[in-house]
Amino acid sequence: MQVHALAGYRWLNAAPMALRFLSILLGLAAALPAFAEQSLQTWLDMARPGSVLRLPAGTYRGPAVIDKPLTVDGNGQVIVDNGGRGTVLTISASQVTVRGLTLRGSGDSHDAIDGAIMVTEGRDLLIENNVIEDVLFGISLHRTTDSVVRRNRIRSRGEDSAERGDGIRIWYSTGNRIEDNDIAHIRDITVSNSPHNRYTGNTIRDSRRAFNFLFSHRSIVERNRLEKNSTGIIALNSEGMIIRHNRILHAMDASGAGVALKETSAALVQGNEIVHCAHGIMADSPMNPLNRIVFIDNLIAHNITGIYFYGAKGGHIALNNTFRSNLWPVTAVGDGDPLNDTWWGNSWDTYEGFDLDGDGFGDRPHEVHAWADRIWIETPAATFFRNSPVLELLDFLERLAPFSSPTLILRDTAPRMSKTRTPRPTAGNER
Repeated sequence: MQVHALAGYRWLNAAPMALRFLSILLGLAAALPAFAEQSLQTWLDMARPGSVLRLPAGTYRGPAVIDKPLTVDGNGQVIVDNGGRGTVLTISASQVTVRGLTLRGSGDSHDAIDGAIMVTEGRDLLIENNVIEDVLFGISLHRTTDSVVRRNRIRSRGEDSAERGDGIRIWYSTGNRIEDNDIAHIRDITVSNSPHNRYTGNTIRDSRRAFNFLFSHRSIVERNRLEKNSTGIIALNSEGMIIRHNRILHAMDASGAGVALKETSAALVQGNEIVHCAHGIMADSPMNPLNRIVFIDNLIAHNITGIYFYGAKGGHIALNNTFRSNLWPVTAVGDGDPLNDTWWGNSWDTYEGFDLDGDGFGDRPHEVHAWADRIWIETPAATFFRNSPVLELLDFLERLAPFSSPTLILRDTAPRMSKTRTPRPTAGNER
């Protein structure tokens, strides 16, 4: 009996301390999910270089700066809110990973490039699986190399597209990959003085220019879906562009184009679907006579103008493209010899020839002429009325009773009627 009493006495003395300790633990556990008043910078400062910082779920205050190698992981449960001022998160180090954050509440200054993430300089960065909303600019990469931006959801603010910020802004950066991002309601993706970057699998819609390349040579743009933007892809002074296997739809602004190339040489446009645009493709001639702009295996359909060439004629190669239900399949404005362009194996819904030998190609070349086009070629001011019903009627009447000689735009020497059939083996060759 005395032993039991002594034990009970000791437990009673220890109970208040145990209860106090338990209450402290419960208080900490209750506080962990929120941190509504906690600064993200405090957590970043405490993390050791090269470590993984797994933030507890909740809302944190910005702005914050990452200036050391670090992985910051919000697991999709962390919000960083900047309260409507400046840039939410700045990265000024290499080997940084930022994933699983919701970044919002930037300022509204275009001059200061207020946005969600600003990289001032770095390499080997990974920015993935973040939600970016209620900001001006999305992600800005300045002097960034060998880095990856993937699977982020990016939205800007502002009703007028010119008042928004760029979803992704790349400046003097190279060797980066921009992959599988969901981007909408922005101004542009702007790439300036940034060669050798790759842009794959992104969806960009309801914006001004999906991709805007300036002096960014040898960029690769592939497998993107660009829908309901004023212009799909525009490249200015960007040599060696590769634009392939993209779906570009509904760029129907007055000056809109699926793909626009200006002062750009040695470009490859291959395997794209370009549908329902004001101009499917716009291009001038290569600046260097040794270079070519090449179009291969593209579907160009339901556009007002399928391909529009301007400037000096020549320097283009078009192989195995399909032209379907365009108001004008190809138009050209400028001087020079159209036979300096190469057209071969394209499919034309306006071709009127036959394939009597059954080789899959028309028996005579397909030619496209300019009829009423002579009006705006000889009177540039009339270009304002181009693609109007009046000009369409004039074009029709010109074909019935031409009052001037038409101008040759192109000659496809082997228009494709259908896929070329593979000869069946003869009886002597069968095995």
